[in-house]
Amino acid sequence: MLDAETTPEIQTDTLLEVSNIEVIYNHVILVLKGVSLRVPKGGITALLGGNGAGKTTTLKAVSNLLHSERGEVTKGSIRYRGEIVHHSDPADLVKKGVIQVMEGRHCFEHLTVEENLLTGAYTRTDGKAEVMRDLDLVYTYFPRLKERRKSQAGYTSGGEQQMTAIGRALMSRPETILLDEPSMGLAPQLVEEIFGIVKNLNEKEGVTFLLAEQNTNVALRFAHYGYILESGRVVMDGPANDLRENQDVKEFYLGMSDEGRKSFRDVRSYRRRKRWLS
Repeated sequence: MLDAETTPEIQTDTLLEVSNIEVIYNHVILVLKGVSLRVPKGGITALLGGNGAGKTTTLKAVSNLLHSERGEVTKGSIRYRGEIVHHSDPADLVKKGVIQVMEGRHCFEHLTVEENLLTGAYTRTDGKAEVMRDLDLVYTYFPRLKERRKSQAGYTSGGEQQMTAIGRALMSRPETILLDEPSMGLAPQLVEEIFGIVKNLNEKEGVTFLLAEQNTNVALRFAHYGYILESGRVVMDGPANDLRENQDVKEFYLGMSDEGRKSFRDVRSYRRRKRWLS
């Protein structure tokens, strides 16, 4: 098991910068309200919060997948390597090295695990030998997929489908992976395994991650930096180790309270926290 308690030094170059964005669905439903965040090169950045907080919408705003759901960025900007990207085609962002792994472990169920992985290389032009080299690399990180490579993806377990989805993203040689709810529906042991592999890919292959996750406890053990969202706003952010030790985070997000999880908006010391809600 990897030591998730220690976080190595990461580069400080900003790859992705989201600046004060608002997202509206169907021209009337305001979902994100002034969200800002930065993702440094070589880091694991976590978007945390409960269901409906705006995590998935933030990822889709970055990957330009909002239009398929009648959503759009109406204010603010999203830059990747300094270039404004929130009006570009999703395929163009893929070519820049930004890949999203969708919530729900989307696989082509009728294809084998290996066929699913190879679909991730469809945009590459560097030849079959390089593709096969990367396939071997994926199998190195996901040995279970090598064992199941000839099985139909639809008949594999939830954990194996999540591994397939991440492995397929790796086959495109991404610089940045947007990972949406990797722990959803998985047993705790599998969650630890998946996050351990993410940490390994980050440290050994230099892949940058922006991940959305409800499991705050696990995410903060593996991430370098975290942003907590509530009702479409960032209510707190900071280095992961600091957030883990923050008394408010312990009480409202890590379950260390006799009264259960609350919203920041419900606490008596609202005045102290109002700077996060403005």
